[in-house]
Amino acid sequence: MRVSFATLLLVALLPTPLSNVYAAEPADPVTAAVNAPDRSPADRERDTRDHPVDVLQFFGVTPGMTVADLFAGGGYYSELVGRVVGGNGKVYLYNNAAYQGFAGDALKERIASGRLVNVTVLNAEVGALGIPAASVDMVLMVMSYHDLYYKSEDWAVAPAALFHDVSAMLKPGGVLAIVDHAATAGSGSTSAQTLHRIDEAFARADIESRGFKFTGSIDVLRSPADDHTKTVFDPAIQGHTDRFVYRFVKATPTPP
Repeated sequence: MRVSFATLLLVALLPTPLSNVYAAEPADPVTAAVNAPDRSPADRERDTRDHPVDVLQFFGVTPGMTVADLFAGGGYYSELVGRVVGGNGKVYLYNNAAYQGFAGDALKERIASGRLVNVTVLNAEVGALGIPAASVDMVLMVMSYHDLYYKSEDWAVAPAALFHDVSAMLKPGGVLAIVDHAATAGSGSTSAQTLHRIDEAFARADIESRGFKFTGSIDVLRSPADDHTKTVFDPAIQGHTDRFVYRFVKATPTPP
C-alpha cells in the first residue's frame, strides 16, 4: 500500500496523546508524598489544617536532602519529608526524653506501620545528638521553637545550646525552617510559658542574632479567628491557631 506525502505530514502534525504527555512529566515529589495511598487517615485529616504541600515546597525540601526534624513528636513531618528526600536522602526524627513522652503512641504506631522510610529515629538530649558536623541541608522545627522559652520540672532546653547544635549540623547556606504559634505582638517570649506561643517579631530577631538570615515567609497557616489570648491546647482553637512560617539560611561567615 502506497502512503501519500500528505498523509505522512498529517500524521506528523497530529498532537501527542495526552496520556503520553502526562506519563513523561514527573510528579512533584512533595505532592506525591502527601498523596501517597498508605498514609494514615489521621495524617490526612491533619493535612487540611497544616497544608504540608505549601509548607514543604516553600521550605525547599527536595530529593537527596538530609533533614533534621527537631522535636518531631509523633513524626508527622518526618514521614512526609522521608518520602520526599527518597533513598538518596535522610531524615533524623529527633526527640529528647520529654518529647518522647509527648509523642507517645502516635510515634510508636508510625514506626510499627513501616511508613517511616529513609528516617532514622534519634533519641538524645541537646548537646549529645551525634549528628555529624555540616552534614544537614535543612533543620525543621514545627511548633517547637517556642519551647526553648518554656520551663518546667521536666523540661528546660537552653536556646544557646540548641542553636549551637543547629549551627554545627547545618551546612553553610543550609535552611532553618520554622513553624510556630503566633503570640500577641510585643509579648516577646513571655507567652511561651503560659500559652505555648511566641511573638513572631521576637522569634525573627532572636534567630537572626544567632547567625541566620531571614529569607521569607508565607501566610498559608494564618488564622484571623485566633486572637492570640488562648493556650494552643484550648479546644476552641486547638489545631487552628494562627501560625507563622519562617525560612532562614545559615549565614556564611565573612572572611577576615
